[in-house]
Amino acid sequence: MSAGFFYSYHLGWTRLDAATLLGDLEAEGLRPEHPVTGRTMLVSLDHPSSGARSPVSREQLLSLSGLQRLQEVGFRLWVDGGSDLLVRIRRACGGVVAVEFGVGELPEAERERAVSAIRRTVGRASVLCIGFVVDRSGATAATDWDGVVIEGAAHLDAWPDALAVREETASRHPQLAVLESVAVSPWKVFGSAVLSV
Repeated sequence: MSAGFFYSYHLGWTRLDAATLLGDLEAEGLRPEHPVTGRTMLVSLDHPSSGARSPVSREQLLSLSGLQRLQEVGFRLWVDGGSDLLVRIRRACGGVVAVEFGVGELPEAERERAVSAIRRTVGRASVLCIGFVVDRSGATAATDWDGVVIEGAAHLDAWPDALAVREETASRHPQLAVLESVAVSPWKVFGSAVLSV
């Protein structure tokens, strides 16, 4: 993933969740079809063939994004202005699926638009979304975000723009338990840019 990111974490992930997410993103102007060719491309995330692209139909993308047969899938989303961002959907621990958006390479205006669109999309899925992390610069890319959001245990050496976790996760995390947060149901939100997400 590129430096800046938006990660969200979801329970009970299925093909229907992937379809809903994709539909919501498209309604926000983030589309998997290339604006000129109209093609949707999977992006290989494994090291030997990292970056290799394969064309797929919409149905194939939805099927693969449901992770019934795969541990992860990567594809590009296109912003109306013509820029694109990498999306990775992967199985994390404890039955949770992480949806990772690489927003760091977008021009600033498009990045802010994408972050806002992703945040609204995640908000619509809030019942099954156990948390999210926004770090526009990627300063916290080395942090074990699975360990923070899912397990409520990993240590934070640096802070993202915003971190949202369920209340029970915040209460068992040694650092988050003693910090002030903003309640945005169903999460407690921490960070310097809480109000901008």
